[in-house]
Amino acid sequence: MTNAQIVGWSHSKFGKSDQPDTEHLIAEVLAPALEHAGIGAEDVDGIFVGVFNNGFSRQDFQAALVALADERLRHTPAIRYENACATGSAALYGAMDFIESGRGRIALVVGAEKMSATPTAEVGDILLGASYVAEEADVPAGFAGLFGKIAGSYFQKYGDQSDALAMIAAKNHANGMANPYAHMRKDFGFEFCNTPSDKNPHVAGPLRRTDCSLVSDGAAILVLADAETAATLNRAIAFRARVQANDFLPLSRRDILDFTGARKAWAGALDGAGLAIDDLSFVETHDCFTVAEMIEYEAMGLAERGQGHRVIRDGVTTKDGRLPVNPSGGLKSKGHPIGATGVSQHVMAAMQLAGEAGDMQISGARLGGVFNMGGAAVANYCSILERVK
Repeated sequence: MTNAQIVGWSHSKFGKSDQPDTEHLIAEVLAPALEHAGIGAEDVDGIFVGVFNNGFSRQDFQAALVALADERLRHTPAIRYENACATGSAALYGAMDFIESGRGRIALVVGAEKMSATPTAEVGDILLGASYVAEEADVPAGFAGLFGKIAGSYFQKYGDQSDALAMIAAKNHANGMANPYAHMRKDFGFEFCNTPSDKNPHVAGPLRRTDCSLVSDGAAILVLADAETAATLNRAIAFRARVQANDFLPLSRRDILDFTGARKAWAGALDGAGLAIDDLSFVETHDCFTVAEMIEYEAMGLAERGQGHRVIRDGVTTKDGRLPVNPSGGLKSKGHPIGATGVSQHVMAAMQLAGEAGDMQISGARLGGVFNMGGAAVANYCSILERVK
């Protein structure tokens, strides 16, 4: 078990926000996070900020924005992290390293992104910065094009699984109905998700619009404390294990149907926690595209290679299934403001374990898994969490 523990959090509603920029998104969630943790800004020893940016905002150097929301943080050390779609988890793990090295007792982990103010065509180009530009920058449809290629190759090898992807989309949208923070709170149902139409057209390869996560604005904060400090506060969610595993950036350098880095992260985290996948109460996983969630079923050990579709067909990952996956609605329903996503996933897991998830709550949730990845399974982060207070 690690020494750094989650003691509080806050989360904005994801979607098209009225807040004009990340500065205001961060300000929206800062005071509620401090209040939820039961601490003051003067208690914070370090600030760890995850913002992808890469062109979403002219303002960079965004770690320095947090103190503008509370002048008591003026002299608190702050640093910004970027690791593609795993930016938020990178900031979280950096904060945990800070606490576990003894350099501080309390840290803020802030994830934020403002995406909706950017024209759609530019969004695709900005996100392709997280691909191997030398080979992949001209892929049609941006990152959807990369995952469309993955889906097409998967179908060619293992058969057309479009209906399984539609089942994943329908599941996550149904779950998102219970999440007050979700961008898209609409239960589309399987038939709509499975049927190409003017409202659900093909976007890239076999992927339809309902197979793709949303362009969203949002922010989330985690408050971390060392175990001794956490014991004096209202709640404590501990990490049984946390593992990061990377893989080659170019798709050409690896088997794109095997998320090898994700597999290694999951195996390392479960081994470090002394658990099997079926010991978990739920998982929040990185469903940037439905095909990603399906292959992640295989990476986490729920199915052999090429058999991930059976997991959703058998109802294993539904909210009342053997292992609920994305009870929050996942990126598919909740939204995917890049820098906020990894922080948000850990907030959702902590809420479950603290019994504070409201209508999303999984009864008796005791152990939770979180998987967040940057790029097409390049930077892979896996956390196993449990409540200790």
